[in-house]
Amino acid sequence: MTPSVRRTPRMLELAGAGAAALLTLSACSSSSGSSNTASDASGSTSPELSGTVTVFAAASLQESFTALGKEFEQRHPGTKVTFSFGGSDTLAASITGGAPADVFAAASPKTMATVTDAKDAAGAPETFVRNQLEIATLPGNPGKVASLKDLTKPGLKVVLCDKTVPCGAAAQKALDASHLKLTPISYEQDVKSALNKVELKEADAAVVYKTDVHAAGDKVEGVEFPESAKAVNDYPIALLKNAKNAETAKAFIALVRSAEGQKVLGEAGFLKP
Repeated sequence: MTPSVRRTPRMLELAGAGAAALLTLSACSSSSGSSNTASDASGSTSPELSGTVTVFAAASLQESFTALGKEFEQRHPGTKVTFSFGGSDTLAASITGGAPADVFAAASPKTMATVTDAKDAAGAPETFVRNQLEIATLPGNPGKVASLKDLTKPGLKVVLCDKTVPCGAAAQKALDASHLKLTPISYEQDVKSALNKVELKEADAAVVYKTDVHAAGDKVEGVEFPESAKAVNDYPIALLKNAKNAETAKAFIALVRSAEGQKVLGEAGFLKP
């Protein structure tokens, strides 16, 4: 039989104090738990990248940007990257004319200036790669083209990019530096169109970028020329002011400029900025 314990006023006072302490600890624990829960909830609701990013990019970026677009979509499920490739001058005119786009990657600062001068860029463009010219000839080089001067041979069918296009402006700069005059059979609106003339055997040679010769594989043969060093193009990229998906667009630009992005571009033949 358990002996009864007589509770004195002092004992009751101590018991009451202990109960109050327990209630205080419980309240603190509850408050701490609520704070952590709120913090966790805040972290879990941080916005994730989603939606479509529309990128206007120079034609010479087609292969490398397409690969980077796929990589971006894999890293960020729920996103989609759509591209419009073409001559930088045409793309710039489309942007200033109101065409919806989030990112512009141009093949020269001059064509990017069309967009920035119109106040259609959000912030200053950044150069992410450079590109150098090369001569593309038919496989086996039957025209025996070994220099820029050889493109002036009578009867040789040569194609250039239009002078308003960065690759055409660079080619003209190289020709002027060499004091050479060349009359092509056609001026093309972008570098892929110029290269295509050689691939289809409609021309014997075209002045394009190293990256385009690289992408064409055995469809053409590349001929380097020293004058190309005087006409290297910087490629700037910029977020556009009216971007509908700015945060995701910024993330795509970050990928392009990252070490991973630079590796893809470098493997395509682009030079570091």
